[in-house]
Amino acid sequence: MQPIATFSIVAYDPARQEWGVAVQSKFLAAAAVVSWARAGAGAVATQSYTNLSYGPRGLDLMALGVHADEAIEILIRDDAERELRQVGVVDARGQAAAFTGNECMAWAGHHVGDGYACQGNILHAGTVEAMAECFEQVRGGDGELADWLVAALAAGQAAGGDQRGRQAAGVLVVRAHGGYGGHTDRYLDLRVDDHPQPIRRLQELVSMHHLFFGETNPDDLIPVADVAAALQAILARTGHYDGPINGEFNAATRAALRTLVGMENLEERWNGEGDLIDRKVVAYLRQRFGES
Repeated sequence: MQPIATFSIVAYDPARQEWGVAVQSKFLAAAAVVSWARAGAGAVATQSYTNLSYGPRGLDLMALGVHADEAIEILIRDDAERELRQVGVVDARGQAAAFTGNECMAWAGHHVGDGYACQGNILHAGTVEAMAECFEQVRGGDGELADWLVAALAAGQAAGGDQRGRQAAGVLVVRAHGGYGGHTDRYLDLRVDDHPQPIRRLQELVSMHHLFFGETNPDDLIPVADVAAALQAILARTGHYDGPINGEFNAATRAALRTLVGMENLEERWNGEGDLIDRKVVAYLRQRFGES
């Protein structure tokens, strides 16, 4: 059994009622193994000769109201190889806990703070502490939980990270009805399975997720009529519109724009209704297809 040497963070954002996990490791597709989260229950990072059952079992326990520290005690109680394990959890209330077995490969350890836990093994010393310090500095500021989690990963990497190098990274954030269309709790689940700079690439993916699926800022709404001519020119170049470029936001222009927006996966930012549009949609279309 191969050890999953990694550094990870689990955390809770009470403002948005989100739970999340972020991870980096010299291990192919590490996030598919390490990261578990469920809205209203909590989040789990299970690593170091990983017992994958810790993920779903931990979430089931916390969904029943079991506190983070109690959940860990139950998980490791009957595990004959518990001293090889490492796990960090944050529960439905935002209480965090972690466990590092005595036989985890050095350097191994964890740091538990208010609403989060950082943990890692086979690390350069100082990695976990750097993650915790960064998370406490950035949370509640610009961005959202996914940004803060990935920032903590970047800080850990800058402090040394995994002794063996880099390969994979991921960030998972859940909240009730947070998934695409509101049908699941999986708000954000981004993974870099094999890359020389996995955290940097993960940061790029998070920015892309914000563009395609982020909430529209009311201050970013502008009248479609103000940009109708530019949009008609773009739609003509993409073959979605064959009418006059007259700046009138008529039914034909609306239908064509709705089709193009949907094809570019921006429908969460503009659903084709109303007379206002997110300026980020317009900026994206201008950059993607150019302007006359």
